[in-house]
Amino acid sequence: METKKFKTNAKCGGCVAKIKTELNKIVPENQWSIDLTSPEKTLTVTSDQPAEKIIEAVQTAGFKAEPLN
Repeated sequence: METKKFKTNAKCGGCVAKIKTELNKIVPENQWSIDLTSPEKTLTVTSDQPAEKIIEAVQTAGFKAEPLN
C-alpha cells in the first residue's frame, strides 16, 4: 500500500464528516485522516486506490483535493 497526501479545502469537522461519507466507500476509515491544523488541510491516505479516485471522492463530497508532492 502507498501513502498519498492531498491538499484540501476542508475547514472543520463538518467538512470532514461530508468527505468521510464518500471516502469511506473506497478506503477503510482507519486508512485515512485529515489534518485540519496544517495550512494545506492535508488529507493522508494509505491505500492502493489511485490518486484520481481519491480526488473524485473528495469532489463528490463537495470539496477540492490536489496531490501534494
